[in-house]
Amino acid sequence: MKFGGFGGGQNMQQLMKQAQKMQQDALRAQEEIEQTQIEGSASGGMVKVVINGKKKPISVSIAPELLEDQDNEMLEDLVLAAMMDASNKADKLSADKMGMFGGLM
Repeated sequence: MKFGGFGGGQNMQQLMKQAQKMQQDALRAQEEIEQTQIEGSASGGMVKVVINGKKKPISVSIAPELLEDQDNEMLEDLVLAAMMDASNKADKLSADKMGMFGGLM
């Protein structure tokens, strides 16, 4: 008995190959995201935070003039703002790169 519209096992093999390729492409995109360094900043770039695509902090830099002029609470707020900026950029990068896979991963 032949099923109309399915075209036999070749179409199924082709679909499986396409699915495997999409999965490999998605994994590559994830690896690329994880290796990307993303910079967030606050106060016009006087506070900078670098994270990776998994949002793990890599570095923090603070302009020396901020250390002289700001109290601890203000400085903490600026570091937090830079972290949020970097985190938002990481989210956008991930959405841009992984959006084409429609939740495959």
